[in-house]
This record gives sequence, C-alpha cells and structure tokens, in this order.
Amino acid sequence: MVARAYWKGHLRLSLVAFPVHLYPAIETAKDVHFHLVHRPTGERVHYQPVVEDRGPVEREEIGKGYEYGRDKYVIVENKELEKLKLESTHTIDLVQFAGHEEIDPIYYDRPYFVVPDGRLAEEAYRVVRDALKETRKTAIGQVVLNNKERIVAVRPCGRGLLMETLRYEDEVREAERYFKDVSPRPVGGEQLDLARQLIKGKTAEFDPGKFKNHYQAALRDLVHAKLRGRLPAKETEKPAGGAKIINLMDALKRSLDTEGQQKSGRSPKAKSAARRRHAGPKARRRKTA
Repeated sequence: MVARAYWKGHLRLSLVAFPVHLYPAIETAKDVHFHLVHRPTGERVHYQPVVEDRGPVEREEIGKGYEYGRDKYVIVENKELEKLKLESTHTIDLVQFAGHEEIDPIYYDRPYFVVPDGRLAEEAYRVVRDALKETRKTAIGQVVLNNKERIVAVRPCGRGLLMETLRYEDEVREAERYFKDVSPRPVGGEQLDLARQLIKGKTAEFDPGKFKNHYQAALRDLVHAKLRGRLPAKETEKPAGGAKIINLMDALKRSLDTEGQQKSGRSPKAKSAARRRHAGPKARRRKTA
C-alpha cells in the first residue's frame, strides 16, 4: 500500500503543466526511537514551559522572539509572520537544466518520488522523464514546501522522476577553509600504483543491500531481548584489524595481499597446508628429518 502523499500540486515546464504527488523517498519509521521515562515508575516524562524566576507559564503567553543580544529579544507576532508567508502556488517550476555531474553532492538534501496524478497527467510526465533521460540533464526549479521556498533538482529514477531538495549556497560551508593545511602536491611512484591496484580490485557495482545498519539491528535485539526478560548474548569482541602498520607501503602491500587471498578463498595458512599435502609423504619426511 502506497503511503499518503506528502504534497500535491503541479510540475511545470514552460507552458506544460500537469498534476503530481510527492512521496518521501526515505524511510525513518523503522529506526529505534526512545522517549524519556521516569525510572522508578516507568512513566513518560513531560516538560512544562517555565520562565526563570517566574515558574510555569501558559501556552497562550508564549510567543516567538529573535535574540539580537545576550538574553535580549525582539518579539515577533504570529500575525506579522502570516503576512510574510509565501503564497504556495503548489507548483514545481522547472526553470533551468544542468548536467548530473554539475551539481555538487554536498548540495543535495532530501529526496522525494514524483508521481503523476492520474492517467491524463502520465503522458506529459513521461515526455519530461524521457527528455531528461536522453539529454542526461537534471531539471532545476523552485517550490514552496512547508512555507519555505526550496531549490529542487528533478531527474529520472527508474520508470519515474526523483525530486531532491537542494541547500542554498549560504548553507554550505567552504571546503577550502577545512583543507587549507593539506598539501596540494600530488603523490606518485609505487605508493600511488599500489593504491590504484587496491581500488581496482575493490571496484564493483554499488549494491546498497550489501550494507547493513548494525547499530540499529543491535538496538532492536536489545529491546526485544529486554521485552522477553533477558539481555542478548554478548558477542565476542573482534579485534580492530591486526597489528598496527605504520609504514604506508607495507600497509598497501598487505592490503593487496589480503584482497587477493579473499578473492581466491584461501588464507596463507590454508595455502601452505595445501602445498604440503600435494608434496607427498617423501617431502614431509625430508622436512622433519
């Protein structure tokens, strides 16, 4: 069963407009969430709004304030905010196109599935989808969501369209400030060759199903075990990954050796034992003599 639409409106490209629905493309309901509870009674803890030196206050006495100095606020009334609210035209306006690679991933925020609203909208929807596929372009537009004007990127996704909200330029920090002490001088030689080999050996098509959220799984196990009245069996702690290797060349070479052993399905000890088996009893006697 498809979830309830998050937003309903129109997708517009120049003079072409058709009705669409937006659905969140990510799932967070499966995550384990906690509430604050009172340990002695097990009851939920609720917080009451209070003013220092005055105590509890009523909800209708609470307003919005902008802090312009330490503990100094200018009060903004709800009626004043209502006048500033953007008129929600319920339209995703596509105003520009760019190559997929031209949008830095740091700007991507939240994804939504764009679904045509009915059969009459599907033809125009498929035209936009196929045109974006053939030109390998992403459509850039703007829309009002939750009373906030957002930049959005719309691109093909399987048989449909995916819309991702984008961050504004002033929301993204400048990377150069954080990398200024990193030398721009390129590396070379055997180290780079070994790193290339390691990358090549581990290159594969991305399959998100191979990656699991181990922390959430452990949280669910813990909660279920507590509901059954017992704690889960403690797993033997695994070592952090062998001896610490300081030398970069040694680390790269050992990494390549490990990758090769994993692909062949044999460890060095297993290979050594196999060689002894194939050598026959005469070779074994020679070794022990």
